[in-house]
Amino acid sequence: MTKLSVNINKIATLRNARGGEIPNLVKMATDIEKFGADGITVHPRPDARHITYQDVYDLSKVVTTEFNIEGYPSKDFISLVKEVKPTQVTLVPDPPGVLTSSEGWDTKEQKSLLKPIIAGFKEEGIRVSIFLEPNEEMVEHAKACGTDRIEFYTGHYAANYHQKEKEVLPYVQACKKAVDCGLGINAGHDLSLENLAFFIKQMARVDEVSIGHALIADALYYGMEETIKKYKAQL
Repeated sequence: MTKLSVNINKIATLRNARGGEIPNLVKMATDIEKFGADGITVHPRPDARHITYQDVYDLSKVVTTEFNIEGYPSKDFISLVKEVKPTQVTLVPDPPGVLTSSEGWDTKEQKSLLKPIIAGFKEEGIRVSIFLEPNEEMVEHAKACGTDRIEFYTGHYAANYHQKEKEVLPYVQACKKAVDCGLGINAGHDLSLENLAFFIKQMARVDEVSIGHALIADALYYGMEETIKKYKAQL
């Protein structure tokens, strides 16, 4: 079954709005695992507007499921990940200052950047995934970069879910190419209780989804434990 990794950035955003430790990020992460999530995802950004580097260190001591750290491979980020040694690092092409991830890597043009960075992480025993558009050519070049997995950016699919049969087709085709290339397949960005099940059913394989914003918002209504059960049911 596809694993559910919960992105807890928004919990940190709520905490940071008032300062202090409410809600407590470490306790929330351990509770989320207890409620059935298969992993915890964080995305520390240079401005520390949600997850901080200290959060990453603190969480690394308590997360017992898969720990996934997302981010742009700056010098500081690379050092952090190599020190913490999470289960997985997910590389995203976000320059400093962006609001949220909004596109995948051009793995053809950026191969010279990505290849040595990916190799360096793998030497440390860290599984590597890279953010990707549903494009078969980009999948092939991702394989050439040496990555273990790709994570399909699903923002376009989610934004156009009203025509889901059309919007999912590029993902289906790119997924088949990834399977042929021997790559693991993750997916994330704006997946929700509304659109998740259809997406998963169309794909040849999805190893893991990373979901934050919609899941945390749903937890305001259903509570965290019930929300995780609902997302797991969709998978």
